[in-house]
Amino acid sequence: MMPIEDIAEKFKHLLTVIQMEKFLDMEALGGEIPFFISTYNPEQELDIVKAIKGLKNKLETKGIQVLELNLYDICMNILDEQLGKGEIFELEIQIDKTEFKNALQSVLDIKEVVMPTIKSIIDANNARVYFITGVGNVYPFIRSHNILNNLQNVAKEAPTVMFFPGIYNGQSLELFGKLKDDNYYRAFNLDNYKI
Repeated sequence: MMPIEDIAEKFKHLLTVIQMEKFLDMEALGGEIPFFISTYNPEQELDIVKAIKGLKNKLETKGIQVLELNLYDICMNILDEQLGKGEIFELEIQIDKTEFKNALQSVLDIKEVVMPTIKSIIDANNARVYFITGVGNVYPFIRSHNILNNLQNVAKEAPTVMFFPGIYNGQSLELFGKLKDDNYYRAFNLDNYKI
């Protein structure tokens, strides 16, 4: 069971770290990819969404441009473009869950579709930091480790923070604190990160 966190304290720490020039300039990483994960209890999702919005506003007030990449919104936009607006909901009613998941994964191919879309969004912005949100909303058809593994070729110009509803121990990701994803060890845990 995941603990309920003090969100105000958590986001005070995140603001302190993210606004530092050393963080934004990706110094002190020892050549590692500038990927960071901030975990949270999925039960606190609605409060986290509000806190992320507040963090973005505070950073932007300080002149630090933030690009939020909400995976759910990105995927829904792709599906609407590929299939027609709202058609995915009709498809979901018509076929069984396994076929539906396979259909989603086919349309939302990580390397061929999702990453080029994310790259075009990043290229159109001058953000100093990228936030990845909506991770839990795209499970099981998109897995967080696949996003991180493929994002390293796309998100190189600024540090990337993934807000992850689960546990990250520096070796593996456990979505919702229950579903073990493949090992991923190239990101720093931002919740206890010190510069």
